[in-house]
Amino acid sequence: MKKLALAICLLVVSMTAQAQFEKGTTIINPSVSGLDFSYSKNDKAKFGIGAQAGTFLVDGIALMVNLGADWSKPVDEYTIGTGMRFYFNKTGVYLGGGLDWNRFRWSGGNHQTDWGLGIEAGYAFFLSRTVTIEPAVYYKWRFNDSDMSRFGIKVGFGFYF
Repeated sequence: MKKLALAICLLVVSMTAQAQFEKGTTIINPSVSGLDFSYSKNDKAKFGIGAQAGTFLVDGIALMVNLGADWSKPVDEYTIGTGMRFYFNKTGVYLGGGLDWNRFRWSGGNHQTDWGLGIEAGYAFFLSRTVTIEPAVYYKWRFNDSDMSRFGIKVGFGFYF
């Protein structure tokens, strides 16, 4: 009986998810929890905030823009970028990638700007028909300074309408 109930719940969640990844749907994805753990050669662990917004161009493919900030010592970081998300089998599993521009400011007043590529893989777990929790892992590769490249995990919320 428990297996049947679990199968029905998974089917309902999958059907709900399918409706949200259709052409014309808008997504807003803030990291409101403030969790953006990451690791790079220059710093051990950081906490940051960020937000993404986008729209589905076709079923399962969304065009995204993103903003982010991190005020961890000794480097403050500001990010703006754009990219795509590809949702697999309408189950909530996604792979994303894009191009972004970063500005780094050190405590001593020095600053640097850099372009980079980022990839992420995550899962949109639906809490309701329009709200998700979205854990993801990511890697950001910097063009000019590979020491600023970063691997991390993040947790955000998604709002689909």
